Amino acid sequence: MGRYNELINPQALQYVLENSVRERPLLARLREETSRHANARFQIPPEQGQLLQILVKMLGAKRTIEIGVFTGYSALAVALALPPDGQVIACDVSEEYTSVARRYWLEAGVAGRIDLRIAPASETLAGLIADGQAGQFDFAFIDADKAGYPGYYEQCMQLVRNGGAIALDNMLQSGKVTEDPVPDGDAAVLHHLNQYILRDERVDALLLPFADGLTIAVKR
Repeated sequence: MGRYNELINPQALQYVLENSVRERPLLARLREETSRHANARFQIPPEQGQLLQILVKMLGAKRTIEIGVFTGYSALAVALALPPDGQVIACDVSEEYTSVARRYWLEAGVAGRIDLRIAPASETLAGLIADGQAGQFDFAFIDADKAGYPGYYEQCMQLVRNGGAIALDNMLQSGKVTEDPVPDGDAAVLHHLNQYILRDERVDALLLPFADGLTIAVKR
């Protein structure tokens, strides 16, 4: 809960989590296993996974993109919310991290919905665009290397249909984006991207003070 301490009364937050968050046992097991990982900070919280599921269902999504898989929690959450013929194209560069993901996807019965591409995400996205798939996706979730966010955003803007959505994680960088001067390169990239999306007339967007800052941009 520490991620919210400066944003919301802790008692109110506990109430929200206890009275609105539903997490499948398999997702909870994956989150527990990931909590012992050296890079456990990469793991999204269960309420964020639930929000992604709600977004996917509201959009009536069938084809989605994920940039940054780690141990597979968010891809699993999205895949579980998709119809049987839905698809997640999941981009990551780590066979090690995603080997955990594959186990859970298989156990959940959704491995067939997740097309894992082990390659730099920019190359995978460029390949989709070159293959004529612009405007063919309903939703994209960006949660990877922060230096790559501006490029991923632009590529997803090509791939997502009008009325589709892009969600970008970690847009507050633990509050670093609010500091003057911004203390590190990742925070600086995201601070500028926040300002860019604010002015981007191609989308209707909002940065939510949720988890580590989640921007939701709906393409016009």
